[in-house]
Amino acid sequence: MASVAEQLNKVVEKTERLIELCAALQEENDLLKLESEALNVAIKASTNKTKDLEEKLRVLKLAKSFSETNEKSVDIKQKINDFVQEIDKCIVLLKK
Repeated sequence: MASVAEQLNKVVEKTERLIELCAALQEENDLLKLESEALNVAIKASTNKTKDLEEKLRVLKLAKSFSETNEKSVDIKQKINDFVQEIDKCIVLLKK
């Protein structure tokens, strides 16, 4: 009968070790869940920051295109004025 008692003690010891291991794994699982949640929050923040920066970039590109268009418009207007002045000079010369 001592053999049955020894076997029972071994089963109890192994069960206790399994319970301890289960508790340790549960604690590790909880820590990993917290880390996962923190990383998800960081990803969402990064995604929002990226969207904000992309919007700012779009606005800057749009503003730059307007400024280039305005510069080109000024250049074109100046060239037209120069041509008109040259034409006026030619007309004056032709009238003489």
